[in-house]
Amino acid sequence: MRAWTAHRRNVELALVIFAIAIVTGGHAIVGLTLEERLPTGLPAHALGLGALALAAHLVVRRFARYADPLLLPITVLLTGLGLVLLDRLDHAYATHLAHDPGLSPPVAPDQVRWTVIGVALLIATLVVLRHHRTLQRYPYLGMAVAMALLIAPAFFGEDTYGAKRWITVGSFSVQPGEFVKVMIVIFFASYLMANRDALALVGRRVLGVALPRGRNVGPILLVWAVSLVVLFYERDLGTSLIFFGVFVAMLYIATARIGWLVFGALLAVVGTVTVAATQEHVQGRVRAWLDPMAAFLPPDQQPAGIVSDQPAQALFSFGAGELTGTGLGQGHSWLVRFAGRSDFILTTVGEELGLAGMTLVLMLYALLVQRGIRAALVTPDPFGKLLAAGLSTVLALQVFVITGGVTGLIPFTGKALPFLAQGGSATVANWLLVALLIRVSDRAGRAATEPEGNATIITPAVTDGPPVRGHRRDRPDPL
Repeated sequence: MRAWTAHRRNVELALVIFAIAIVTGGHAIVGLTLEERLPTGLPAHALGLGALALAAHLVVRRFARYADPLLLPITVLLTGLGLVLLDRLDHAYATHLAHDPGLSPPVAPDQVRWTVIGVALLIATLVVLRHHRTLQRYPYLGMAVAMALLIAPAFFGEDTYGAKRWITVGSFSVQPGEFVKVMIVIFFASYLMANRDALALVGRRVLGVALPRGRNVGPILLVWAVSLVVLFYERDLGTSLIFFGVFVAMLYIATARIGWLVFGALLAVVGTVTVAATQEHVQGRVRAWLDPMAAFLPPDQQPAGIVSDQPAQALFSFGAGELTGTGLGQGHSWLVRFAGRSDFILTTVGEELGLAGMTLVLMLYALLVQRGIRAALVTPDPFGKLLAAGLSTVLALQVFVITGGVTGLIPFTGKALPFLAQGGSATVANWLLVALLIRVSDRAGRAATEPEGNATIITPAVTDGPPVRGHRRDRPDPL
């Protein structure tokens, strides 16, 4: 058993070193391309990032030795790649747009500091939180705090780039929604574990679809209402989609009832149409999505409302990248201006690394989500299953809404791409999310290695006995 756990940790260490080597090579290529020499701070940067990653690895080796060996290396690689791209864009903005006050100072140094804080939070979480079920103790208190943080920007936040996501105190700003997504998943996992039997009861059937009972739709209506408040007053489309989407997804995971998905989709459509009809900012983003080239029309021919050229510039960057990209440091994604340093940083990947590089980045995200789902399947307790599945769903939804918005699949939502994009709150919150996945996967690994006589049965059998009124008993419990 010790040999098996040591092997997993050694694999993790090798992959972390490999990730650091890739990132160091990326920094070297950027320096050689832009300045025709290696960056002067390259050794210090490589040693600093390597020390952070090694510290996180040692803590995982000590306090979560059964954890999945891929979670930490993937996170390190994505974070390091983000720092490479931000540093590359800082050089471009300093050269081409030095007099634009909205683009200075450089953001890469701040992102390094936030990365240090994120790694420190991961270490503290793994040291203090020895079992994920500890999070079950105060679900309603956590939910109350989460709701207060989520709604706070609507009343105390500043309007930045058309949305109210940040609370600013002096020179310090925080985006509460990034932390709320983790807190909400914890509450949902606890609530659904305690009420999944009632939520699984079938109400009426409409067009062959078993819809939930009326008395059980209260929680989803509450979440729907809060999502509308966030979208209407804060104009934060991305947070609303993630918040509502993760709840409906976790409902389906807990109950295996298609009716919850149908009911949730209907509420999403109603809410989106209502807000789009009343919020000019949301309407502007829809117009920019439907006709991205309208921004280049003469002013008297442009559609009414907010029109941005960012979707068009993103498409130009993807087209210029073709299959293999222009090469690190040789693209023009800086023309997307401030968005190139945050939400639209994926355009830099698409242009300078090409379709091949963008595919690899998306595969890293997919692999991170898959390892989280695997932990959910293997861990024996229902709370851990829902927690890991919910956190993985949050990550998947966030990547989808950003990638879909940047590539023109859906209207742009303004969320930060996990680990790659600039953002202190997002960076810290996503490292916390990974820490929780590591903790759940550690418990899942322990359960999988228990002797057969002591192991907890993971896959429940079909329930025997007479059916309960209104409840189908001819299928296995999804948890």
